[in-house]
Amino acid sequence: MRIGTYSIEPRVILAPMAGVTDKPFRQLCKKLGAGLAVSEMTTADPGLWNTTKSLRRMDHAGEPDPVSVQIAGYDPAMLAEAARYNAANGAQIIDINMGCPAKKVCNVWAGSALLQDEPLVARICAAVVRAVDVPVTLKIRTGWDREHRNALSIARIAQDCGIAALTVHGRTRADKYEGEAEYETIAAVKASVSIPVIANGDIDSPAKARFVLNHTKCDAVMIGRPAQGRPWIFREVAHYLSTGELPPEPDVREVCDILLGHLHALYAFYGEHVGVRIARKHLGWYAKDRSENASFRAVVNAAETAHEQLRLTREYFEALQIGAEAEFAAAA
Repeated sequence: MRIGTYSIEPRVILAPMAGVTDKPFRQLCKKLGAGLAVSEMTTADPGLWNTTKSLRRMDHAGEPDPVSVQIAGYDPAMLAEAARYNAANGAQIIDINMGCPAKKVCNVWAGSALLQDEPLVARICAAVVRAVDVPVTLKIRTGWDREHRNALSIARIAQDCGIAALTVHGRTRADKYEGEAEYETIAAVKASVSIPVIANGDIDSPAKARFVLNHTKCDAVMIGRPAQGRPWIFREVAHYLSTGELPPEPDVREVCDILLGHLHALYAFYGEHVGVRIARKHLGWYAKDRSENASFRAVVNAAETAHEQLRLTREYFEALQIGAEAEFAAAA
């Protein structure tokens, strides 16, 4: 798949997620097989560009190409200026957010709220495409609610305005993250336009990724929440799509190494104080599928220093390794 001049390979993409897809997580997912990683949404309001949060979200130093930055807002001129600003600061792809279902975003007529106003969608897409020389992509939902699904109309508007690729999350704004993704709607969108279409929603395994690609005929898949605590899902999907074989799950030791590297990257990016706090949610996600998760979170969330957090994490995984080796010996 290509977005403008950029080849996206493998065709599995990290979804933009507020509070999750910061630079350390994007770099980790790219290292573990993501063909593209989209940034957290950055505000189109220039009055907020110099806040600590915005400056961190606009930091792309050292990221592998291509760098994709998502912008959010409601005003075409403001979004166009935000696109120019981010392109000047390293963005190689600009992504427009029309998919976020959060109330605080929709209440200011941004995110998926924009799907209710198709003329405004057209003005925004046209303004952003005209503003920059880099390719512009768009992320949408299937509509505002189940009575107002207009993804096909939005897709044609996007294509006519010069959008280079379209991502469709297979739910309406009203659905939020509940229910099953509408792959039939995504397939209809793909059939209605000639630009690349990326399928998003409930893709939580290599087999599901292949099913969605085959069913929708989309050009790529996008993975969001299933990558939380399992960033190696990208290499698993990529391997399965290219070979038809499922790779082995990472063992306890490799998971520990990946997590410790992630923690060090968070401390380096945010500083120790903030990094320790942001790391807590990631620690919980890494341990979420294990029976010891509750006790581990209770202990590790009490850590106030990087040294203590790293020590507790190593001890937890060392105990898991000992347990795994004991189980193997007993089975033998």
